[in-house]
Amino acid sequence: MEFAALTAGAGHSLMSATPGPDLAARGYVETEYSARGEVDGLTAAGPAPRAGFTTRVLVRRPTDPAAFSGTLVVEWLNVSSGADAAPEYTYLAEEVVRAGHAWAGVSAQYTGVQGGEAAVGIADAAGGLAAKDPARYAGMHHPGDAYCYDLFAAVARGLRDGPLTDLPVRTLLAVGESQSAMALTTYAVSFAAVHDVFDGFLIHSRSIAGLPLGPVGGPADLAAAFDGPPTTFPDIGKPVFVVQTETDVLTDFRSHLARQPDTDTVRTWEVAGCSHADLAQIGPFEEILGCPDPVNRGQQRCVLRAALRHLDAWARGGAAPPTAPPLTVVGPDEDPVFALDEVGNVRGGVRTPCVDVPTRVLSGVVTDPVSRICALFGTTTPLPDDVLAARYTSPAAYLAAYAEAADAAIAAGFVLPEDRDELLAEATPEVLSSAS
Repeated sequence: MEFAALTAGAGHSLMSATPGPDLAARGYVETEYSARGEVDGLTAAGPAPRAGFTTRVLVRRPTDPAAFSGTLVVEWLNVSSGADAAPEYTYLAEEVVRAGHAWAGVSAQYTGVQGGEAAVGIADAAGGLAAKDPARYAGMHHPGDAYCYDLFAAVARGLRDGPLTDLPVRTLLAVGESQSAMALTTYAVSFAAVHDVFDGFLIHSRSIAGLPLGPVGGPADLAAAFDGPPTTFPDIGKPVFVVQTETDVLTDFRSHLARQPDTDTVRTWEVAGCSHADLAQIGPFEEILGCPDPVNRGQQRCVLRAALRHLDAWARGGAAPPTAPPLTVVGPDEDPVFALDEVGNVRGGVRTPCVDVPTRVLSGVVTDPVSRICALFGTTTPLPDDVLAARYTSPAAYLAAYAEAADAAIAAGFVLPEDRDELLAEATPEVLSSAS
């Protein structure tokens, strides 16, 4: 594996609506590399001939090796917009930098390098990386998604002796959200044990099935990941941590059909009041989506940070993460719905203060979405004044209950103590003034 720093052109091309932590101020440096090598391929029809690739990897790491935790978090970059994005970094960045981890985003799929059609209708990157910035990305080449699984593993393995040779990497964690989670589902089931590269997996917002094996010279068929059959995880000897939102459990993701019991190597959290994507992802650009209702304002980012910390400890031989009940689903398997509480929030699952001490209904299921992207971003609906007045005698009483719920989530292991202030800052006592 050959790595070379990319310094020409306009800087890295990686979609993000929110900037994340100030890396320089936190003692981090960011460098983008080309990664060149050869890998084997596998299609649904069988093995594909060995092929060469030149892809890109973006690395964010502590400047001082002494500040490094020993953990490298490798994200399978998401291509659902028609170009690479790093949604999991957006959720996890605060925990990554405060823990001293290194992070690397890998352009693992054909569409991320060569360009292609957007699955969510918000971008058109048909020209690929070289078309975006030929000075920086000339020579990039992906041989097709028949090779994406071996490519991802090869780049991750090579980082130890390439760009991160001065960091003592002891734990390698693979993470990915949405389409990338579907790819990691397939990877964990079919490739992980053979490759023996990663020490653990954080699979966030998967569908009923994994991403299928792709072709030579083209992208994998994302639609097949929504059609089943249900995919569950065997014991691969490494921890697999699945985190799901309301959108992922129902809607066309239908992961409720792929539920499996927790084991010594598999853990699943389903998070109440959260959607496939949310305000944390879109930040100040919410209006660009064109959704008729405010997008979901759930607190899954805090839950995901806790999940990463649990996974890191688990992969190092520590205790498995705490268990959580699933979201409560009622009705027939072919057309289920969530069981809702008295204000309209879902019952069961991992609980956070915004659903246990609510001033809003937070949903991951949009009953009449105007677009695919709005279906993914969920909704936030304020509770009526009379409901608020009946639930809370005063803003002070609300704040006390909210703080108690935050402490309960921390005690249960679903939120980290370091995020308590962030949770408390999201309390909304101001809405009670008009309700009193």
